Amino acid sequence: MPQGIKTLVVVGVGLIGGSFSLSLKRAGLVEHVIGVGRSLDNLQRALELGVVDQISQDVAAVVPGADMVLLATPVGQMAAILEAMAPVLSAHTIISDAGSTKADVVEVFRRCVPLHLSRCVPAHPIAGSELSGATAAQYGLYENRNVVLTPLEETDASAIACVIELWQSCGARTHRLTPSEHDQVFAAVSHLPHLLAFSYVNMIADKQNSDRCLDFASTGFRDFTRIAASSPEMWRDICLANRVALLAELADYRAELDRLISQIDQGEGAVLSERFALARQVRSLWHLRFQRKG
Repeated sequence: MPQGIKTLVVVGVGLIGGSFSLSLKRAGLVEHVIGVGRSLDNLQRALELGVVDQISQDVAAVVPGADMVLLATPVGQMAAILEAMAPVLSAHTIISDAGSTKADVVEVFRRCVPLHLSRCVPAHPIAGSELSGATAAQYGLYENRNVVLTPLEETDASAIACVIELWQSCGARTHRLTPSEHDQVFAAVSHLPHLLAFSYVNMIADKQNSDRCLDFASTGFRDFTRIAASSPEMWRDICLANRVALLAELADYRAELDRLISQIDQGEGAVLSERFALARQVRSLWHLRFQRKG
């Protein structure tokens, strides 16, 4: 049976951190959750909704004695948070995160809490959406979802086991990758699609007849652009943190667009049909696998 933890500090009480808290509460695996954040209004809402049991805007005031700290903030904020925590961390406290990039998070851990690396367990739950804030938190968000762990060489096996146990108790499937493998994979299947959605919406917005275009936009536009409603701050940080892998994916996508332009320009209908059919097949097979996992 999972043992759980007594005190969890969630820094960034939104969809990811708030849902982690709710899931552990429902499973009876945490006794007390402290929410930390910049927005007092959001923290108070989290308290009212029962997402957390206590709130604070001072992370250093609440981390002493905590069993686990989850950093559920944009990756660009983590260094300052860790620096504030470092002088008051208890030796047993596990530090994990929910960032969408991992090589940079590992580097930040090494720089900001060098004496605490044995308790650092970088992680990435694959369950985001365009929603944010405490009101987005929900029970069951992580059921049948993947969570990737990228532990450091110095990380204690006991800390890894605890984090795995907590995520699995939320219903998640846990996996381990190296930070570089993680960043390459997610540059292709997560980060690039977000950039394309943002860029496409900006392209429409920059047109002289943008209002007219949007008047007639329908389900195709809605489905393709849903993730363009995501946090600008978070995705700015992801772009900068994972720039090398993202630039490589953007170059590959540009090459694919160049081929598409040439095929349309040359009227290569047979080639277009073949490429579209291949894309349809790959997407359909993936969707079947995705539904089975869910």
